[in-house]
Amino acid sequence: MDSVVSELLGPILNNPVVKLSQRLCWLFFAVFTVALVFWTWRDANRRGAMPWFWALVVVLFNVAGWAIYMVVRPPESLEDARERELEIRAREAELAREDPVCPACLKPVDNDFLICPSCMKKLKKECISCGRPLKLDWSVCPYCKTKQ
Repeated sequence: MDSVVSELLGPILNNPVVKLSQRLCWLFFAVFTVALVFWTWRDANRRGAMPWFWALVVVLFNVAGWAIYMVVRPPESLEDARERELEIRAREAELAREDPVCPACLKPVDNDFLICPSCMKKLKKECISCGRPLKLDWSVCPYCKTKQ
């Protein structure tokens, strides 16, 4: 049985084109594995997730190890987490301020200012009847009930 199979497949497997194709497939597999290991190591390093361990898992289990890493990896990178924390702290500090600030130049303004004295940005509009400052999107004055 083995001799029949080798007689039939021998000429095909010994063909130079088939041998070249086999070598190219092995080369692609090796380059793909190295690239997958490098990407996994770099991504795990950015996310603080034991890069050497995950690179070893991908070396041993190839695409299956990479798929496992993709399922269990941290959802955000360390840099993204730090940036989110800083943004939360900045918003909390902004909310903790009692004095309002201009949204354009962040200079302090009073509640009844119609424009920012520093950058001339329009902050509020004046009521056409009573002259009190109103928010720009208000269509009626809450003080005198006049439609704007």
